[in-house]
Amino acid sequence: MTELLEPVRRRVERQRRLPAGDDLAGGGCWLVVLPADGFEAAARRLPAGREMTAKRNALPKGRRDDAAIGLDLPREGVFIAFAAVAGTREPFARLGLARRLAEKALELHPRRVHLVACGLERQRRDWLEALLAAVLTGAARLPDYKREPEPPVPLKEVVIWGAGPRDDFSPTQAAAEGNELARALTLLPANELGPAEYRERLKRLAASEGWKTGFMGEATLRRRGAGAFLAVTRGSARRDAGIVRLGYRPRHGGGPPLVLVGKGICHDTGGINLKPHRYMLGMHGDMQGSAVALGTLLALTRLKVDYPVDCWLALARNDIGPEAYRPDEVVKAADGTTIEVVHTDAEGRMVLADTLALASRTRPRLIIDFATLTGACVHALGEAYSGVFSNRQEWWPRLIEAGRESGERVWPFPMDEDYDEALRSEIADVKQCAEEGKADHILAARFLSRFVGEETPWVHVDLSSGTRKGGLAQVPTEVTGFGIRFALRLLERLEGELRGRD
Repeated sequence: MTELLEPVRRRVERQRRLPAGDDLAGGGCWLVVLPADGFEAAARRLPAGREMTAKRNALPKGRRDDAAIGLDLPREGVFIAFAAVAGTREPFARLGLARRLAEKALELHPRRVHLVACGLERQRRDWLEALLAAVLTGAARLPDYKREPEPPVPLKEVVIWGAGPRDDFSPTQAAAEGNELARALTLLPANELGPAEYRERLKRLAASEGWKTGFMGEATLRRRGAGAFLAVTRGSARRDAGIVRLGYRPRHGGGPPLVLVGKGICHDTGGINLKPHRYMLGMHGDMQGSAVALGTLLALTRLKVDYPVDCWLALARNDIGPEAYRPDEVVKAADGTTIEVVHTDAEGRMVLADTLALASRTRPRLIIDFATLTGACVHALGEAYSGVFSNRQEWWPRLIEAGRESGERVWPFPMDEDYDEALRSEIADVKQCAEEGKADHILAARFLSRFVGEETPWVHVDLSSGTRKGGLAQVPTEVTGFGIRFALRLLERLEGELRGRD
């Protein structure tokens, strides 16, 4: 584990032709995808095609297709993980099968992996992209505190065979680096990553990436009137909470910034409304939203986008103590909104309220916020999808398509004004949340929307799939780092609207 947890940058080489017999002479690990219909004909075009056909035919008929099959050729020093694909596959399914192939190869700790898609001309590029995403994601270096930690995968290079002249895999590489960073940070235990330690890592990462940096600590936030944020931090013995602002600036191009916002609660006890044991476990990862926002910033930096990007990270802990905030308090946010506190475990929307209000003052072209915000979203969707909300209802089809195309699937929820009735307060402008938990994911989004304003396009991602046992799509770990591939694809789909705000 590197001290900074910087993602490892691996070389990706492209070969326009398919491999010939002598290409296997150097050995190594190969991932190969072929069509189930016409498998033998496609396999004959490749080295070891007869061996792959024989290995597949030795399997029962019901297990020959859409399975990751391993083929060891010890005399040549080659290991091949291959699959026969039946029909077309949606991105999520492609990434899942690619992960199963990659896992077979990465178990051998290769320094180089070769990727081949043969006979799948309509989906050739898509399969190569899925294989690359799975290999780079599976080889990530993540925290390991065991006395004898698992040795990291020494992968240095990936060779893509049969890549077309217009095939661009740079978004895949950028997203994989961002995902590696997001997962590594989320996996750090709370005693290793409080707000102060987080800031130190961010300073060093910003220096290496050339990002502008800024920090609003508690004293500054008090002057800015950020009473919602400061209510949450009152219970902490350490006065290290605050909002970090990182900025990427292109060499050419300008206009309003894209703003990424992330919830960075480094540990969440629930506060006075203390969480029970079962729900306290894993709460060091309640900062995953900030890690995903940071990973998205890293990916956009790698892609050298031609517009400014600001990343606002709300870093705090929700602790218990003599000064911890309590239900029935009334606090005032940075935009003057008064909030009646109902439940201290709804702290995420409190720190995000002030962060969104302050970020909105920069008049951004778009705000995307990421947060592990509500259990209600998990109950609504499970952990295979994440919830999305927006003050631009006409974007719903593009949100869905960006999720489908990226393999990070999302589903939009309603944002009708009548939901605000559940947040009506007799004493303040708004309640923090409702007394009952019905539709809390929707109410949380309605609450946050007050601090953005209708004039600013806004997308809120409730990361119900930020953690999933068994991993998700190409990600093999329980912490998924969900959101970076989705954000990159969404920004491509919204490019026209966003250009209009320059």
